[in-house]
Amino acid sequence: MEPKALPKTLGLGDVFCIAVGAMISAGIFLLPAAAFSRVGPAIGFSYVAGGVLATCGILAVLELATAMPAAGGIYYFTTRALGPLAGTMSGLFNWAALSLKSAFAIWGTAQLAHGWVPSVSAWEFGVALALAFLLVNLLSTAAAAKLEQLLVWVLLAIMAAYVALGLPHVESARFKPWLLPGVSVPDVFYAAGFIFVSFGGLLGVISVAEEVRNPRRNLPLGILGGLAVVTVLYGLVMAVTVGAIPADRLAASAEPLAEAARGVYGRPGYLALTAGALLAFVTTGNAGLMGAARYPVALARDGYAPAVFARVLGRRRIPAPALLLTGAVVAAVQFMGIETLVTVASTVVMLSYILTNLSVIILRESRVMNYRPSFRTPLYPVLPLACMAVFALLVIKLGDTALGLTYVFVGLSLLLYFGYGLRVKREFALQQLVRRLFAPDEAAAAVPDLERELRDVVRSRDGLVEDAFDRAVKDAPAFVEAGTVPLEAFFRRAAEEAAPRLGADPAALAARLLEREKLSSTVIAPGVAVPHVMLREGEGKVLLLLAKCEGGVPFGGDAAEGVRTAVFLFCSPDRRDAHLRGLAMVAQAILGSGFERNWAKARTPQQLRDVFLLARRTRRRSP
Repeated sequence: MEPKALPKTLGLGDVFCIAVGAMISAGIFLLPAAAFSRVGPAIGFSYVAGGVLATCGILAVLELATAMPAAGGIYYFTTRALGPLAGTMSGLFNWAALSLKSAFAIWGTAQLAHGWVPSVSAWEFGVALALAFLLVNLLSTAAAAKLEQLLVWVLLAIMAAYVALGLPHVESARFKPWLLPGVSVPDVFYAAGFIFVSFGGLLGVISVAEEVRNPRRNLPLGILGGLAVVTVLYGLVMAVTVGAIPADRLAASAEPLAEAARGVYGRPGYLALTAGALLAFVTTGNAGLMGAARYPVALARDGYAPAVFARVLGRRRIPAPALLLTGAVVAAVQFMGIETLVTVASTVVMLSYILTNLSVIILRESRVMNYRPSFRTPLYPVLPLACMAVFALLVIKLGDTALGLTYVFVGLSLLLYFGYGLRVKREFALQQLVRRLFAPDEAAAAVPDLERELRDVVRSRDGLVEDAFDRAVKDAPAFVEAGTVPLEAFFRRAAEEAAPRLGADPAALAARLLEREKLSSTVIAPGVAVPHVMLREGEGKVLLLLAKCEGGVPFGGDAAEGVRTAVFLFCSPDRRDAHLRGLAMVAQAILGSGFERNWAKARTPQQLRDVFLLARRTRRRSP
């Protein structure tokens, strides 16, 4: 039994709020002190640069998400593009990214709690909070999603008030010198890699793509809109923070925003910023733990990890083994220092973006027919290649910890792949690209399962309701002719394909087609013909046949060029209504946008059918 699609309940506002809520957390409430110590007052530009980089990286993710809005997020895309090894690596990266994002939020909560109760160490609070969130997830996965929008707007209001009321208190002298001694302008850019975890929550947002209404529009607008708002807000918040409190206090503060708010607004300001930080930490920590646990489940279900992690328990189907593993990692991370934690978290986020940009390149160059994103990465292939190079540079600049982590994840991915993934047979776009480059004759029908999967995803994305015409297309015989073919030979081939389905004589059927064509041309557009005949006997017979001729068929008459697209219609006398509806549907599909481009790429009978099955035309649900 095929898994049921998740209900599409999320609109543009939901996507925007989920994106904003996923980003606003410890990265802005606690990280500025450590980031300021690296470059000085110019740190605001590092946050803005991080937002620009996140935007460049997320463009590739959006292309993949609009082409394949299915549960599983980046892991799903990478597996279909690059195969089991890269999919395993991607699953580990995304699991680590969300786990560390959750751990960072819990770490921030622990720092606040330690400030209130100094007798208890921060790591003790952190481990206790990790265990508490784990217990909540083990008992119930009931969503706090209804509060998400309200919470995000409250956070935005608090931070907007912080900026608006704090700007008059900014002292320009505190921005001099612009850079700390020994720090150069490139270091400001490299610091963007250190604080990149501040934007890491976006990776988790993509995992809800299947549940978004009209993902063609709402995913790009919601995510890019949220990213733009957060980037601008981060820049303004850092400008106020740097300008409102002395540099020595900022560099030493565990709560820089709350510290600045106390200096400007007194205790009410401190409490407001602390409450906002606490809300952000708690929701990010809990949601991150829940979301991260999906990845071991997905890896295990696909056969890329031990099967125990796919197990779910009880009526609520709690993924207990995956949650326990994720919770243990989140708890262990509490013993890390902030520099190490942030470095590790930012590294895995950037490695994920490298894989997604590579996936876009592979999917486009493989020319998989049913890869049809509604949002396309601009400046292709320059931008994806540049993103990969920049993120790789930033990982290198983060130092030995980042590089060592990369080697660890690659090694772990290889172990899982050779232990589990090697047994899994799955088609992926990289196979098609290799065949296209080195064995073009074998490439045409190389990935039918992937084509079928993508076709079903696109139909679900676009809300294409199956009607009688779609069912006729599914059952339609189809063929592709190479080179130029005479009209008589073309009709004879069509008759031979159709005759067994109609119980007719192939020679007589070919003669009927020629006879009908002599009466009046069936060419309806340049290079397109719809040969159709009414059968002389039989009842209840309707047959559609699709044909493509690479070199063109000389139909004669007023046709100025050879016909490359032919849709044959055969009907018995009692099905004249189906005959007329079929002609109308064929005309709509052929004259629709994108048809000619997609038809030119089709190389197999099933690909010809898919062009019509995914065509944008009027559809009516029918019994």
